Amino acid sequence: MTILVTGANGQLGNEMRIVAKGSADKYIFTDITAEGTETSLLDITDARAVRAIVRDNNVQVIVNCAAYTDVDAAEEYADIAERINGDAPRNLALAIKEVGGVLIHISTDYVFGKDLRNTPYTEQQPYSPTSVYGTTKTNGEKAIVQTGCNHIIIRTSWLYSEFGKNFVKTMLHLTATKPTLNVVFDQIGTPTYAYDLASAILNIIENRKYINHSGIYNYSNEGVCSWYDFAKMVAEYVGNTDCDIQPCHSDEFPSRVVRPNYSVLDKTKFKQVFGIRIPYWADSLKCCLNNITRSL
Repeated sequence: MTILVTGANGQLGNEMRIVAKGSADKYIFTDITAEGTETSLLDITDARAVRAIVRDNNVQVIVNCAAYTDVDAAEEYADIAERINGDAPRNLALAIKEVGGVLIHISTDYVFGKDLRNTPYTEQQPYSPTSVYGTTKTNGEKAIVQTGCNHIIIRTSWLYSEFGKNFVKTMLHLTATKPTLNVVFDQIGTPTYAYDLASAILNIIENRKYINHSGIYNYSNEGVCSWYDFAKMVAEYVGNTDCDIQPCHSDEFPSRVVRPNYSVLDKTKFKQVFGIRIPYWADSLKCCLNNITRSL
């Protein structure tokens, strides 16, 4: 089977490269820019280009890791975010529908947030985005479903990895170089190690019986924490104990974006349908930090 991975140079895309190395399936890794010899150029906002690569390579599964993820910049560049997060998923969905394949699309907890709550979101909760980013990702989900293609939409949260820019790598630097640091404690969610999510996606693809379970699913690591707890754990694991990390309120960091105060995802459906055990967030953080420190 041939699998097309978009956004292959991002956090999840790079982890997909790692987990797919031993697969008997053929993987085509694509992105808007080529890095190295294993990346093919593909602009997913170009519907003709998407249809051509799917048709010419007999693609049966698309894993869409591509997204406009700069939450703050999306407020200013809403048209670009909409093309990538809202329109491009429709292109992928229509292309894979033509060949009778499956689209695995990565979405976000930011499709929620407007309603105040303290219980995890299920897949059936009404959309309530608080930002342009969340709205464009919501539009992408809706566009996929409206095409009628076979799809597995996976919402995730607080993604981090050894690759690119993310909270973990930022905290590693700041806690090693600053004597004090304030981190918000009133935003609650669950960190997700991109390697774990990539492994789960591979599991779904490799176990062919799962690939036709069309629908929307939630996936993050297990457990719950604040950004403050997350930062404290990063510093503790690597021994950056000289930095005094203090909790603060979100309004101490003025932003155009209203971020969800509580965006914990209920993963019951994912675990029941796919039978995949999900690691605890703190355990996965240790794995990631070990990989990062080994590469330094």
